[in-house]
Amino acid sequence: MPKEQILIIEDDKHIAKLVKYNAEKAGFDCTVIGDGEEALNVLNKHGADLVILDIMLPKMDGLEVCRAIRQSTKLREIPVIMLTAKGAEVDRVVGLELGADDYVVKPFSPRELMLRIKAILRRGKTEELPKEVIKRGSLVIDIPKHKVMVSNKEVELTPIEFKLLVTLIERAGRIQSRDKLLSDVWDMHSDVFTRTVDTHIKRLREKLGKMGDIIETERGLGYRCKEDED
Repeated sequence: MPKEQILIIEDDKHIAKLVKYNAEKAGFDCTVIGDGEEALNVLNKHGADLVILDIMLPKMDGLEVCRAIRQSTKLREIPVIMLTAKGAEVDRVVGLELGADDYVVKPFSPRELMLRIKAILRRGKTEELPKEVIKRGSLVIDIPKHKVMVSNKEVELTPIEFKLLVTLIERAGRIQSRDKLLSDVWDMHSDVFTRTVDTHIKRLREKLGKMGDIIETERGLGYRCKEDED
């Protein structure tokens, strides 16, 4: 079985070497690129199973690279983990809003980063999801095809947004705490990242348009998908 391919976009040679060493030790094939423009060229030519993306890059910063990945029909399904400086909350939130699947704050634990990489790649496999089509009003979720339609128009969701939507709709009527969603959707257990859930819920509602109203906020508790009234 071929190894999964990770593209590390990082101009700090020390950090890039650290990530590459640990990722290869964990069984991945890695390529390191130091600037955003070259990274996009490589992605378009060769693809990748996952991208580790620093924000501070020459020529094109990580936020621009993330935006370009999510706007590309060819690349938008590739999971992205962003590396951000400690305390740069604005960058983290913007990165999530642009479609990053996760972020890791520098300085970081290589072991934690590897766990996050494995979790993201694991949850991206469609065989882990039930094989069915879910319909709620004008919303149609085709799970095998990873396709979402609202009023017969396709809604482009990132892999994490798709799994979040499926998780909520399959548990309709039941409140899901942020910690529960982090555990089941992101495979994480940490209060530090509850903002991650809020950001993804906000973007998911916006993308679903009028059907975004099926996701309710229970103040102080979490989120709940409305039960089907049909």
